[in-house]
Amino acid sequence: MNPAADPALNREIVLDTETTGLSPAAGDRLVEIGCVELINHIPSGRHFHVYVNPQRSMPEEAFRVHGLSEEFLADKPLFGAVVEDFRAFIGDATLVIHNASFDMGFLNAELERAGHRPLANKVIDTVMLARQKHPGARVSLDAMCKHYGIDNTRRTLHGALLDSEILAEVYLELLGGKQVSLALIAETTVSGVDAIATRVTASQRPHALPQRLTPDEAAAHAAFIATLGEESIWQRYRAAGS
Repeated sequence: MNPAADPALNREIVLDTETTGLSPAAGDRLVEIGCVELINHIPSGRHFHVYVNPQRSMPEEAFRVHGLSEEFLADKPLFGAVVEDFRAFIGDATLVIHNASFDMGFLNAELERAGHRPLANKVIDTVMLARQKHPGARVSLDAMCKHYGIDNTRRTLHGALLDSEILAEVYLELLGGKQVSLALIAETTVSGVDAIATRVTASQRPHALPQRLTPDEAAAHAAFIATLGEESIWQRYRAAGS
């Protein structure tokens, strides 16, 4: 089943990019896109990841951030060659991005350069969420990981897919923690991957509670039910319990 076609599913895409610098207006380009799909706030197991040839040099400052060299990117596809797959993956899902204006600025600049319309998806900026929930606190991705006890030891360098996976965990905590995944999530299948669903099962008593009605009270109750007629719902309850 295509989750994008099921209106009952809350589909979100956690997204991150890496670039050659800070400003597309100054000639900086996109070099990596990483996306993680969430269904009802839970990772489905589906992701999109691609490196992009920026057709320009890699400044040393940017290389120190993500470690993607000109040599590594030289044989990677141009953005125009991956844009259709990218747009097909995100569809009209809500995008969840840390410091969204940065990534959206680069994505829309690349889309314009490739002759495509800009993204019209709803966007949730987790920086804004973090500032609302933790006023005055540092809200970098690393700071949020430290605050919520999320393991980010793999993050020695920035990477779009890894950062999206980590951000998905941070986003869940910003929404209220693990309880958002409990009990009320319908079990779904997303492109062959079972979405995680946690169900709360009531424990059963090892022995039934003793009868609390006296024989006289039980007889009086039965006599009252008899006056209600054969179609009374109480008659069905009485038959089921007999």
